[in-house]
Parts: sequence; C-alpha cells; structure tokens
Amino acid sequence: MKPVLLSISGPTAIGKTAWAIRLARHFGTEILSADSRQFYREMRIGTAVPEPGELLAAPHHFIQHLSIHDPYSVGDYARDALACLRHGFRNHPLMILVGGSGLYTDAVTKGLDAFPEVAPGVREALTRLWETQGLEALQNLLAEKDPVYHAQVDLQNPHRLIRALEVCLSGDLPYSGYRGKATPPDFFHHLPLALEAPREMIYRRIEARVDAMMAAGLLEEARKLYPMRHLNALQTVGYQELFRHLEGEYDLDTAVAEVKKNTRRFAKRQLTWLRRDANALWVPYDADPEAVIGAIQSRLETL
Repeated sequence: MKPVLLSISGPTAIGKTAWAIRLARHFGTEILSADSRQFYREMRIGTAVPEPGELLAAPHHFIQHLSIHDPYSVGDYARDALACLRHGFRNHPLMILVGGSGLYTDAVTKGLDAFPEVAPGVREALTRLWETQGLEALQNLLAEKDPVYHAQVDLQNPHRLIRALEVCLSGDLPYSGYRGKATPPDFFHHLPLALEAPREMIYRRIEARVDAMMAAGLLEEARKLYPMRHLNALQTVGYQELFRHLEGEYDLDTAVAEVKKNTRRFAKRQLTWLRRDANALWVPYDADPEAVIGAIQSRLETL
C-alpha cells in the first residue's frame, strides 16, 4: 500500500501548527512546513514560526532553512519537499504537510505546470510598476496580456498578478496557456484536512496574533529588515505595513490596523483556495482530537 501524505490547511491563525504537532505525535511521524514565509530565518516573529518547544515536540522540515537573500521558488520547494517525502516514507507510512500557502501545498500534492524561465529584469520591472502605479496597473496589464486568467485570478493579490505577468512577458504563451498540464506525484496518497472556524472567530484570532507579534518585537524585526525591503520574501503582510510606518506614511496605530485588515483579507483568500478541493476533510478548529483521529483513520481505510 502506498504511504499517505496528510496535509493540514486553513486560514492564518486558526491553529494549524498545534494540530500538526498533535497528529504527528499520535502517528509518530514528521512534519513538512508549506508556509513559504517560515522558510526564512530572518523573519521569525512576523511569520509565526513555531516556538522552540513546538519544534522539539515533533521533527520539522523547511522551517527557517533559508536566508531572505536566497532565491527559492515554488518549483525549488516542490523538488525539495518531494525528496524529503521519499526519504521519510522509508520509515513512516504517513507524513504531515502543514501551512497556509496553498500554492506550495498544491505544488507537492498536484504537481507543477511547466512555465518558461522568467527573463532577466522582468520581475523587478513589474514590482516597480506595482510600487509606483499601484495594483490597478498590474490588473490592467494582465487584462491586456491574458484576459482568460484575468477573469479567474484574485485581482487583489499582487503576487499572483506579478507571477502571471512575468510568465506572459517571458514566454510564447499567456500564463493561462501553460496551466492545467501538471502531473501529480504517484508515490503517495494525499489526504487533505482543512481547519474551519466561524469568520468572527478567525478574525478575533488574527487580531490577537497581531497584537502578540507586536508585543514580541515585530516592529524591531521590521526595522532591521527595512534596508532589504525590496527582496521578494519581504513583500509580505505584516512587514509591508510596518515599512510604511518607518517611511512616515503611517503612524504606528494605523500600521497595526492595516496589518490586521490585510491579514483578514489574506485569510479570506486562503479559504477561497481551500474550498476548491471537494475531497478535503473539514474539521472544526476546536474539534475533539480523538474524533478527528477517528475520522482520519476512516478516510485512510478507503485509500
């Protein structure tokens, strides 16, 4: 029988790390992070990296293993994560993948489309366009270059827009012309688990997390990273708003309020992404662990 990859997804601040550790300890297995911002060791507070005690509670992979100066794409991650799984499945019939970056989870479980190499300078030019002319400029350019994807993409997500545009400007086809050709890995079964909570509860947890990050020194962390603010890794909610505070555009209260607002928007996008998967096992964030383990065991019997 093939081994199983149990993926744990859900909106930010819902408690994915705690659930991953709880289930890893039950199944005696290891955890792979699919949170693309927890890869970077300079971004500890603003990415809610698991605490040292949590990291010791179960073996973790892909936590703070990179520098923000290291180029690292979703393709790099998929290659490394699949290699990690092949090695881990030698000793564990089940392994756990956890994180809020749906694109990275999909890259491991569904495979990646083959996109062309991005031409030198294209990403930097698009980032400057966003910074100088705003999100609407990216939206309008995508409508011109790839109207099919423009009708499908989250138009409020600048990173998705830039990714699509850099492919449009570097390849022979629009971004949509390269999609839908991925081949899923065939050496494991995938069991997706998705955490859910009432929207009001998610928002309260987000606000509490942001307040805790500020108390833990997020502003000081952002101040240290400010000279590198142009790097791709730092185009991230929580840092961008504080960079604007450091530039004098926002006072601190406004910056914190913007972090909370933009994190709520990010959580909504995460839920939209998750609801595409009809096979997901949806679990209340505060469910009884034994009941969840029972539901997982039942699903495992059908694989």
